[in-house]
Amino acid sequence: MPQEDPWDADKSREIARSAPKRPPAGFYGTVPDGDPTVRPAEPEEPADPEDEAAEEIEVVPVRRQLSLAIAAFAGLLGIGLIVGAQSSAPDARWPYAVVLFGVQVLYLLAWIMALSPPAAVAIAGICGVVALVADYLAVNSTQAGLVPLAWTALGGFGAALIAQLIRGPDRARIKDSWRTTLAIVLGVVAYAIPMVLTRQELGTQAVVVCSAAAGVALLVARATDAAFPKPRIAPQVPRGATGVVLGAMLGTLGAAGLGSVLVLPFTPAKGAVLGLIAAVIASLVDLAVNFGEAGRRLAGEAPTFWLARHMQGPLGAFALVAAAAYALAHWYLQ
Repeated sequence: MPQEDPWDADKSREIARSAPKRPPAGFYGTVPDGDPTVRPAEPEEPADPEDEAAEEIEVVPVRRQLSLAIAAFAGLLGIGLIVGAQSSAPDARWPYAVVLFGVQVLYLLAWIMALSPPAAVAIAGICGVVALVADYLAVNSTQAGLVPLAWTALGGFGAALIAQLIRGPDRARIKDSWRTTLAIVLGVVAYAIPMVLTRQELGTQAVVVCSAAAGVALLVARATDAAFPKPRIAPQVPRGATGVVLGAMLGTLGAAGLGSVLVLPFTPAKGAVLGLIAAVIASLVDLAVNFGEAGRRLAGEAPTFWLARHMQGPLGAFALVAAAAYALAHWYLQ
């Protein structure tokens, strides 16, 4: 005889209705397997890349005493170039050449320590010889011009490249460092240009006006950074835009005042033009050096020697201003 099934259809439906319902596996907020009392972790919110970038930016503080020291150095450098140019005479040019050679040595040491080119010791020796040759030609050449200095710079650059080709590690870096080597050689030769200008008509006045404008621009900019370094040009660069603008304005104003007391064809307008160009060039070179140092710091490279790092800007600025003074004396004042 067939036995009676204890689980008839009505009882099965009643048990199914009374059983707790379980969401399908994989549904958000459930645990497919394991302990049902364990609460799954909520998904993390994606990080905001702007917040991460803001946390990584390091704001470099402005050091007041350091800014004042750089301002004093720039002012003294400008005064030295002005006094030397004014005291230079046909029978007394070598004292000014000695002053310029001292500035060339400072430029050489500061830029080599800051940029660390391949074969740095060899380049220092070669550029030292280049500085002596450039000063000698600036004083004793038959015609006072840039042609002897250009050949000197070209020879020095070629010798520096040959020195970098000797050793394997230096040779591997020459493709990326030739611009650095060229900047060092050209800067050393550029400091012989004021001596060439003192031997030309209106050259001494051009040196005085441009050096005064550049010196005032750098001195005012750095001194203003010590008191009011705002608004910041960049968080990684300890400079303020107020000092840069104010320095360029006062440098132009001072050059216009010098133009009013110098001999013709100088006028206040022509002095202002020379001063504006010199002040802008000096300010931009000084800022470029600061940005270059910030870039090396962000790249994780070893920081340069502190004295060379802080002298690099004013020395590079006056080197380029000397070349600009020569161009203005021949293409604008004539």
